[in-house]
Amino acid sequence: MEHRITALKVQKRNQQRVNVYLDGEFAFGLARITAAWLSVGQVLSEEKIAQLQAEDELEKYYQRALRLLNYRPRTETEISQYLQKKSASEDIIGIVLNRLKTSGLVDDERFAQTWVENRTELRPRSRRALVYELRQRGVSDEIIQDSIDQTDDGDLAYQAALRRARRITSLDWNEYRQKMLRYLAQRGFNYDVSNEAARRVWDEIHITEINQGEEA
Repeated sequence: MEHRITALKVQKRNQQRVNVYLDGEFAFGLARITAAWLSVGQVLSEEKIAQLQAEDELEKYYQRALRLLNYRPRTETEISQYLQKKSASEDIIGIVLNRLKTSGLVDDERFAQTWVENRTELRPRSRRALVYELRQRGVSDEIIQDSIDQTDDGDLAYQAALRRARRITSLDWNEYRQKMLRYLAQRGFNYDVSNEAARRVWDEIHITEINQGEEA
């Protein structure tokens, strides 16, 4: 059976969707991008209608994925889990992910590298903690290893200790050390690395203070 398009009307509440009328009656809604090639008077077969509705379903989930990416970059696993919660089929999830990867909007390697760089610069934590965070987001072990390959726990702990030291420099050594070790442990550093970083920062701060006092 065939049906003739008698009207195409942009929805009032959603300007990105179009209501399709067949044979004088409302039939279904489509995303504007899907309805772009339709015209009043065009005849649609049942097969074509099913195809349009399938394309619209796919576009709906693709747009949802794009909106999710507006907040922050995501991994393939995060996108997949999100679409699963929205009841997308495995076929649709696969197509959406392929479109996102082809357009460069989803890239697990770039995600992992950026994640490590941001953590290192803004909130340093141990390699072990970085591995855990990336695994939680579904990044493969191979990609994780490549992303942390150039990092060193000693340097990371030192950077973290420098940031923390600004708040506790007035304490005596024992209290300072206790608070610093606790702080670094929360960021995944082991005792030896934490202790070395704590001592290094303490010495640097107090040597600087001594030198400034002598200059004065």
